[in-house]
Amino acid sequence: MELQALLEKTVDGLGYELVDTELSNRGRMLRIFIDKPAAGPQGAGGVTVDDCARVSNQLARVLEVEDVDYDRLEVSSPGLDRPLKKAADFARFAGEQARLTLRVPLAGRRNFTGVMRAVAEGKLQLETESGMVSLDLANIDKARLVPRIEF
Repeated sequence: MELQALLEKTVDGLGYELVDTELSNRGRMLRIFIDKPAAGPQGAGGVTVDDCARVSNQLARVLEVEDVDYDRLEVSSPGLDRPLKKAADFARFAGEQARLTLRVPLAGRRNFTGVMRAVAEGKLQLETESGMVSLDLANIDKARLVPRIEF
């Protein structure tokens, strides 16, 4: 089984969402970012240390059984500036502010910051300071939530 599919199946089976994975140090360190699907805007409710330990323990067992070669496994929350990867992520966090980088420039711009309004038919409606912009999801290279911290 492919590593990404194995990780997703295991994390989903435990009731969490696999947000992102990173392989670093020549593939010897595996870093996993998880979230709770029911968590609200900006990860309200969030992932606890106990959640990370639970997923880490289960993944360690599964990776051993599947004979995946790695030296170190890290499991953590995606943080306040959570990356947005799938169309469902953009829809889930509609109404939140995001910072986006495009693969191919749109009207001479690659970087946009604004409030995500809607996702439909492969396009994200982003409200920026200069007005509404329609962006193809397939053209989004990187996207992250902009943390909103209130005191």
